[in-house]
Amino acid sequence: MKEKLLLTFNAGSSTVKIGLFLREDGRARRIGKGMIDFRHKPLTFHLVEGPEVFDVPLEAEGGDVLHEVLDETFGWLADHFDIDAVTAVGHRVVHGGDVFAGPVLIDDAALSDIAALTPLAPLHQPQNLRLIEAIRHLKQHLPQTASFDTAFHRTQSATVQRFAIPRQYFDQGIKRYGFHGLSYKYIAGALAKIGPDLGKARTVVAHLGSGASICAIKDGLSRDSSMGFSTIDGIPMATRSGALDPGVIFHFMARLGLTREEVEDIVYHKSGLIGLSGISADSRALLESSAAEAAEAIDVFTFRIAGEIARLSATIGGLDTLVFTAGIGENQPPVRRAVCERLAFLGVELDESANAANAPTISTTSSSVRVMVIETDEEQVIADEALSVLQQEQ
Repeated sequence: MKEKLLLTFNAGSSTVKIGLFLREDGRARRIGKGMIDFRHKPLTFHLVEGPEVFDVPLEAEGGDVLHEVLDETFGWLADHFDIDAVTAVGHRVVHGGDVFAGPVLIDDAALSDIAALTPLAPLHQPQNLRLIEAIRHLKQHLPQTASFDTAFHRTQSATVQRFAIPRQYFDQGIKRYGFHGLSYKYIAGALAKIGPDLGKARTVVAHLGSGASICAIKDGLSRDSSMGFSTIDGIPMATRSGALDPGVIFHFMARLGLTREEVEDIVYHKSGLIGLSGISADSRALLESSAAEAAEAIDVFTFRIAGEIARLSATIGGLDTLVFTAGIGENQPPVRRAVCERLAFLGVELDESANAANAPTISTTSSSVRVMVIETDEEQVIADEALSVLQQEQ
């Protein structure tokens, strides 16, 4: 029997992660992965197939239309995989609003609803749409599915979702949505597989990457999160400000005369670690730097993370498990150490040698809170959800 493959696209604001999965016995097993980083020119397709790694320069330049980029990428994939065996494509879509509570097959109506949510995620939703349209252009016969980052957080209560603004705005969709839901869904599932007690525990997960957020999970369900109405809110990120007093925005515009576009550029692209340090948006570079500004940026970053973990612990009535995940969370012991030191009052005790080794459990045996490092896999969630949608459609 001919193998059936599934392709996934995990689009960020400036990168696209690609997953290739084998469909077998109703499950999806990863057989390859790749990434295109649109921040660097010329574009390069980074492909991993088992132990082999390939960096392939692309001639296409990207832009508002991604047909040529994907056409070239498919060509390179065909050198390593049977691309004709791909039977469906799954996408991560950042914002599902109140429209989407789970994964869906992308038809014209769903595509229109996704596009209508663009004002709620102006940094990410356009990239999601460009990829969907490019696949439609290149592979018209392939069904496509959408998995939404906001869907996991639909279990949060109205108390958590509401801002203290006039009630009619909540009814218009101005509320806390939460993001990185595919990552949190994966971590919740991973904890449940390790043990039923972990799956039901009062857990806070810190998804720390270029984009960063934190989520409180209890009984495997999202109860609260640091990101709210937009992907700016919460803790500082690589280039995003995190939580910001609205009075600062008013000051920027009324007193300093900045336009809305200029303010948006500041809070999305010139703040966070790059704004705090003036050196780099990459926490690795800041940790290696001897500059006082670099140290201060990391200090503010970890201070805000610890404070948000404490707040989220209050939502779920305590803290049993703390999980670090994503690029920074999985690979940067100094960041984890600085966060955990600030959480000693909750009974967090770090095992320094385990932390230095990025071990699965990095807390001491006497710690009141189990501290873990778990590698997230958003593409696996996209693939699994795509299969569930396709099976329902059959």
